[in-house]
Amino acid sequence: MNTHTPVPRGVVAARLRQARALRGLSQREVGVRMGLDKDTASARVSRYESESMAVSLDSLFVLAAALEVPPAYLVAGSSAMADAILCLGTLGEKQQAELAMALASLAKLPPERRQEFIDKIENSGTAL
Repeated sequence: MNTHTPVPRGVVAARLRQARALRGLSQREVGVRMGLDKDTASARVSRYESESMAVSLDSLFVLAAALEVPPAYLVAGSSAMADAILCLGTLGEKQQAELAMALASLAKLPPERRQEFIDKIENSGTAL
């Protein structure tokens, strides 16, 4: 477990910028997608990104929908966790459950055995 606790505004700001870049959206476009007035949309999103304004829980869900990402992505404490959430978010509930079970099984393995499975998965993906 990571003992470093990231600053919540900083985490959300970083993920917001990443998600905007991923989707190719401007601050204004995100704000308008959130339902904000087009004249104030850019300023609001800019305040979120600059950490000068906290995102409420309700706004976090609206923001996630506007960016087409799972809400958990916006609060993920690490890039790896954010990437995993983004990947899972593209799948249906059944596939998410199956991968969650597989991940739990992998996590229980000794590190060297886990790495063997990861290597096999990565190598099989390139052979497809």
